[in-house]
Amino acid sequence: MRQHDADVSDANATYVFAVCRDPDPSSCAGLPGVTHEAPVRLLALDSFTAIVQTVRARDFTDEAWQSRLSDQRELERYARAHHDVVSVVAAACPTVPLPMATVYHADERARDALTKETARFRAALKRIAHHAEWGVKVYAPPAATAATAATAATAATAATAATATTAPTDDADRRADRPGVTTGRGRPAAGAGLAYLERKRGAQRLRERSQEDALRTAETVDEQVGRLATASRRLRPHPQPSTDRRVQILNATYLVAERRSEELALLTRTLQERTGAQIELSGPWVPYSFVGEV
Repeated sequence: MRQHDADVSDANATYVFAVCRDPDPSSCAGLPGVTHEAPVRLLALDSFTAIVQTVRARDFTDEAWQSRLSDQRELERYARAHHDVVSVVAAACPTVPLPMATVYHADERARDALTKETARFRAALKRIAHHAEWGVKVYAPPAATAATAATAATAATAATAATATTAPTDDADRRADRPGVTTGRGRPAAGAGLAYLERKRGAQRLRERSQEDALRTAETVDEQVGRLATASRRLRPHPQPSTDRRVQILNATYLVAERRSEELALLTRTLQERTGAQIELSGPWVPYSFVGEV
């Protein structure tokens, strides 16, 4: 989030949702925005139009936002309200979304600052026109996930073998009580150590091979989808819930022409069948990831 010249007084400020080209004025009608005290409206710039709303400056100071960050429900409400406005406008015309809480002290301050960014807005609008953002998450094929289980099974087998060679039976205990009887207590069976090491090596080879296969799968999906897309970005894998045993091997986002959306859906289904990996396709979204720093 960014704040610009937000005053701590009771004065009003100008909240900017997005910058776009030739928006339909009716597209903003009735949108609640981030406050119910003023309507979402258009603000003319030299070459473009900003989608703005009048808000209370005191609601967008550093202190106010630090307090809001500790209130997850309130923060989500603002994020949803911001995204709803951007999505409606973007559905009607090419739109560059601005970060949540982009606030200026007044319309003139907003107009001056945004006009200075005309070149950036022009480049971004040219890049994303008639495009949408799509997310692709790929999870390792079952064979790769099973490698972890195989390693655990090896450890369990080793523990069982160790118990079997060190824990005497009741019969062995009785023999140990008789003079001159050797029980062999603590002696592993012949070749048990070599067998254990070989199981460990086999599990390690299986894990390494599965990891390599998973990485190749991720690269294959990224390469194939990247050929169809206009631009792409690799993201950090999302942490999985403790109840989700899947292993995420790719988290990426792609800028795809609207006319190729069906082709993208078909491609991801084909790749899933071919690789055995689980592929999740989400979208279309407003292309937040491809507008650059504005």
